[in-house]
Amino acid sequence: MLSEPNFDWDVVVIGAGPGGYVAAIRCAQLGLKTLCIDDRLSADGKPALGGTCLNVGCIPSKALLQSSENYEAASMHFAAHGVLVKSLELDLPVMMQRKQKIVSNFTQGIVGLFKANGVTGFCGRGQLLPENKVLFTDREGKQQTLVSKHVILAPGSSSVAIAAAPLQGEMIVDSTGALSFSSVPKRLGVIGAGVIGLELGSVWRRLGAEVVLLEAQENFLPTMDEQVAKESLKLYKQQGLHIRLGARVMGCEVKDNLVTTHYQDKEGEHQEVFDALIVSVGRRPNTKGLAADNARLLLDEWGLVHVNEQCKTNVPGVFAIGDAVRGPMLAHKASEEGMMVAEIIAGKHGHVNYATVPSVIYTHPEIASVGKTEQALRSEGVQYRVGFFPFAANGRAQAYGEPSGFIKVLAEKNTDRILGVHMIGAHCSDLIMQGVMAMEMGMSSEDVALMMFAHPTLSEALHEAALDVQGRAIHMAKPARI
Repeated sequence: MLSEPNFDWDVVVIGAGPGGYVAAIRCAQLGLKTLCIDDRLSADGKPALGGTCLNVGCIPSKALLQSSENYEAASMHFAAHGVLVKSLELDLPVMMQRKQKIVSNFTQGIVGLFKANGVTGFCGRGQLLPENKVLFTDREGKQQTLVSKHVILAPGSSSVAIAAAPLQGEMIVDSTGALSFSSVPKRLGVIGAGVIGLELGSVWRRLGAEVVLLEAQENFLPTMDEQVAKESLKLYKQQGLHIRLGARVMGCEVKDNLVTTHYQDKEGEHQEVFDALIVSVGRRPNTKGLAADNARLLLDEWGLVHVNEQCKTNVPGVFAIGDAVRGPMLAHKASEEGMMVAEIIAGKHGHVNYATVPSVIYTHPEIASVGKTEQALRSEGVQYRVGFFPFAANGRAQAYGEPSGFIKVLAEKNTDRILGVHMIGAHCSDLIMQGVMAMEMGMSSEDVALMMFAHPTLSEALHEAALDVQGRAIHMAKPARI
């Protein structure tokens, strides 16, 4: 990946995560001479493009989620299908090898995509200088100043550390360490019951750990639809996840291969003893040192780069995308911003509709949403109607053995325009895209209700929820309004 530095680039991209590598490829496709700088290496010393997402985030976590779901299904659910497993054994090293192979295939795949599209890659670090210059430092510390017409900042983010639980080997780990335990902890603590904490806690619970999640907030998943959050809390507790809300961790002690964790809630002070502890309290943008002081790049108090709706910074010719800017820290949001910025630089129309960014929690069952929640609509004084349909009344969900959850459609009362779609259930990470497309096209609930859905499919639940907005759901026993 390391090439001899040279000058006069059309675009220099700092960071090769989901935002950076997509931006670089699209810029090259549009005929721009493009350089992408990234310093991540794999264990064998090869460039590991793809950022947190491909290396220690989205992809490896989903590989382990799937493996752990298969293990739990074989141990607990296959018998209901008439499939009897006489003996079952967990081979954690093989599971980890599978995860790593998937990661390697994708990270090396980006190297191939760079080559196919004519993107030049430098292995090292980049720092923004004045006048759209970039200081490039390679892995050996050699430096070179690069000159570019445009610079795209895509540095990504890192796990937030807390003083109450400093990382320590395999005893106290962040989300990266939680993807690589050498054995299943007998008792596992997780600080934070957000997206990452729930997903990682779910993995190790299925593999045999007793999991306790300590969440400082009093409300569970407060940014999600309140009905979805309530249902998910009930289901996760039924599965055996111990979720303690309003639990603020005060300190930890590591002794005799155990972690004693002290926390406080409204009932007083408590302590829990774990074999391992995951710290999962959020992420921070990797913007420290991203720009030299005299580059005058404007950041906020959280370290986020100030940008407008087109991801332009206060510095002419410099853009910032992904986890380094406002909005949710999601790989797909970063990728779309990367595409938009590339189009703008090439003189074309670039656009991201931030009203239709989908959000997914890959627990089991999955949670997915797009658009406004009921609580948001109420706070804004918007009049709306609700359509609801449970997966328990869906034939395909019953055939899957996945009757839990529901789909909810929120539509503006007067115009019937869909304002939000929220769901919890099997394969909701895929189903939510139907809601995204409906909202992107400005569809009404009646538009969706008039569509023909294949039978039997899980997506019929969305059809029925749209029908229910109109008061005429078919497969739900309640009087029709129309």
